[in-house]
Amino acid sequence: MSKNKQIEPEVSDKRKIGNKFYEKELHKLQIELVKLQEWIQHKGLKVVVIFEGRDAAGKGGVIKRISQCLNPRICRVVALGTPTEREKKQWYFQRYVAHLPAAGEMVLFDRSWYNRAGVEHVMGFCLEEEYQEFMRSCPEFERMLLRSGIILIKYWFSVSDEEQENRFRARIDDPTKRWKLSPMDILSRDKWIDYSKAKDEMFKYTDTKQSPWYVVPADNKKRARLNCIHHLLQQIDYKELFREKIKLKPRKKGHKYVRPPFSEQTIIPEIY
Repeated sequence: MSKNKQIEPEVSDKRKIGNKFYEKELHKLQIELVKLQEWIQHKGLKVVVIFEGRDAAGKGGVIKRISQCLNPRICRVVALGTPTEREKKQWYFQRYVAHLPAAGEMVLFDRSWYNRAGVEHVMGFCLEEEYQEFMRSCPEFERMLLRSGIILIKYWFSVSDEEQENRFRARIDDPTKRWKLSPMDILSRDKWIDYSKAKDEMFKYTDTKQSPWYVVPADNKKRARLNCIHHLLQQIDYKELFREKIKLKPRKKGHKYVRPPFSEQTIIPEIY
């Protein structure tokens, strides 16, 4: 949001965020996100937001709240799966480049090229030489993005091992969330220290002045979502665009057209 116009919460209670307060603050922030979206389109900005962190850290939840009220043609979510055999033979960054924004777009990466510094390295899915090359080339790759006019914002969602365990167990017990717990997530439970080392090493190379990492404390999901969205809005100096109020004219009546009977259509059963 504009540096001169900040959205501040009506209360500041660090102990607990109730549903009513959360929904009210989220609604205010989402209104600002719509204004930001319109500014990005109007100015032809190219925005990339990266969301990284441990499994069950809450990345998907904040991405959902950011994109919920936005135009999917302007704000795109990219969550790439396992690379194909052909993609494995490409320049490592190549498949991510294909999803970078054009002018007037914002792309939210639900995990990104940092897979190589995290899961690929820890789980042995890449060679040591490939890992070291990534660490050397990633800062330069990001400088190239910045020089091309892309606004790059990187978030790391930090969650404790106790909270991650609670979320894993909640996913097991909830049929609607069970799909979120992949075999890779289960394996990661035994590699907590390895992932901690990988994250610290990644920050050492890629937490640069030009492209810093912003850490989001994420043990409290609601607080993390509000804080992350609020911070994101601070990163681009946008303004609300003037739009004339839309007035709907009375519908024109089609006197000469007779529609076929509604009963002739195949209607789904009204169970509810």
